[in-house]
Amino acid sequence: MDTSTRYLRQTTLPGFGSGGQEALASARVLVIGAGGLGSSVIPALAAAGVGTIGVIDDDTVESSNLHRQYLHGEADVGRSKVASAIDTVAALNSSVTVIAHTERLTAANALEIFAGYGLVIDGSDNFPTRYLANDAAVLTGIPLVWGAVSQYAGQAGVCWAARGPQYRDLFPTPPPPGTVLSCADGGVLPTVCAVIGAILATETIKLLTGIGEPLLGRVTTFNALTGSFREIAYERDTTADPITGLIDYDLFCGITPVSDTVTATELADELAGALGRVDAVDASTPAAGAVGRRLNLLDVREPWEVQVAHLPGAIVIPLGSLEAELEQGIPELDPSQPVVVFCHHGVRSATALDLLHAHGYTAAQHLEGGIDAWSRTVDPAIARY
Repeated sequence: MDTSTRYLRQTTLPGFGSGGQEALASARVLVIGAGGLGSSVIPALAAAGVGTIGVIDDDTVESSNLHRQYLHGEADVGRSKVASAIDTVAALNSSVTVIAHTERLTAANALEIFAGYGLVIDGSDNFPTRYLANDAAVLTGIPLVWGAVSQYAGQAGVCWAARGPQYRDLFPTPPPPGTVLSCADGGVLPTVCAVIGAILATETIKLLTGIGEPLLGRVTTFNALTGSFREIAYERDTTADPITGLIDYDLFCGITPVSDTVTATELADELAGALGRVDAVDASTPAAGAVGRRLNLLDVREPWEVQVAHLPGAIVIPLGSLEAELEQGIPELDPSQPVVVFCHHGVRSATALDLLHAHGYTAAQHLEGGIDAWSRTVDPAIARY
């Protein structure tokens, strides 16, 4: 490859030049997530010549990812997303070094990982990781470029506490669990990921080379249905408490404590044990929905999701209707008996669990990881989507 011409179309840009290209070559950028946003960001940075790209993601490629996650192909289904990203970058630009972090970003590892980079791009899909990324960036003193997408819209911005506002100045508190749908639960137009991902890559290149004016203290939003952009300005909150360390971000974001959750394998064991007890007494009693000591399964997904994948015997009440149903009383559910509520990935079921507890269902739990975890660990015949 003739490196003298590879980057010619960007080095000839006014204000960019060879100095800008050298800045990219010496840069170390961490990308959180090799999913929808990462699939646009990572190839763009590699093609532009960013010298070192770290990728952190503990997930594997699923067929439902392929419509928007262009890093991966059909042959990558089942592979680590990070491994797939490495192969894609290697084919695109062999001079770029990719550092693999095949793990989940946590409060225990974030500061150590961030210390190895000069800039972080947050392409995650959950609020605990977004607040964690912000706080870790503040504590390590590096800029954070962030983006989020949902259904037909997306937003992007830059946070750099040393030079302006941060993510907490824009969103001081997270939304209640389940009120903002993830891509898995609410869907996403693939081109929205491409648009927001391109903005993230652009902001990164601007910060690394010094060209232009970064989206610091501003958020740009994109609405695919109207094809329009809107900009929102915000300022530093001088009354906010300073960030002095990392916290429990699941707790901060209202994620249900572990004691109120049950894993897919634990639920399978409980159902199997209850079925055995039922068989010993009355073989005519149904094994699902009301098993043994009446362990009920409550599905709070939408009807179209139930058509794709379901657990036999589960009572179906979409989350949006649950509170009204609880107020009227649900004949199939006895507040004194155990109930396990589930959704797709465990976000909506956490909200449903709070509603159940508030209405006296003290023995209620929710399924960690939702029906997707059941498919992955218990019954692969259940379709994943």
